[in-house]
Amino acid sequence: MTQRVPGKQLLHLVFGGELTEIGGSEFKDLDKMDVVGIFPNYASAYVAWKAKAQQTVDNAQMRYFIVHLHRLLDPESTGGAVR
Repeated sequence: MTQRVPGKQLLHLVFGGELTEIGGSEFKDLDKMDVVGIFPNYASAYVAWKAKAQQTVDNAQMRYFIVHLHRLLDPESTGGAVR
C-alpha cells in the first residue's frame, strides 16, 4: 500500500510487457501486459518501475514504462517540476 503524500496528487501508471522489437513500443501480447499499479507521485512510481525493470533484466524485450496520468487528466497543468 502506498503512503498518502500531502499536496497535489500527481498520478502515475507503471506497466510493462514484452515488446515485438527491442527499440520499439509495440507489445507482443496485450493479454500478458503487467499493470504494476497507479501511484500518487513520480517518486513512488519510479521505485515500482525500477523494481520491475530489475526483475526482468535478463529479457531484453521486456520493458516497463511510467505514464504521467496527471498530464492526461489535466493537460493544461504541468503539475510543477515533474520528470
